[in-house]
Amino acid sequence: MTNKKGYWRANLRLVFGCMVVWFIVSFGFGIILVEPLNNIRIGGYKLGFWFAQQGSIYVFVALIFFYAWRIGKLDREYGVAE
Repeated sequence: MTNKKGYWRANLRLVFGCMVVWFIVSFGFGIILVEPLNNIRIGGYKLGFWFAQQGSIYVFVALIFFYAWRIGKLDREYGVAE
């Protein structure tokens, strides 16, 4: 018998953590902190501009892989793996 409430709580915690990271990167770095980050240049582009245009997308894709890896571990831990 699996602990359904524990599994669901762990899953929601994981989703919430991923969304917080994505919010910080996309909204925080791409909009709120764009001016201070624009003082740093990477490859000739301002870092704030890079986060607004590319960085949040890269972080989102990385979060997808992280979520898939972590939920797989949770599935095995709670005995609901396929």
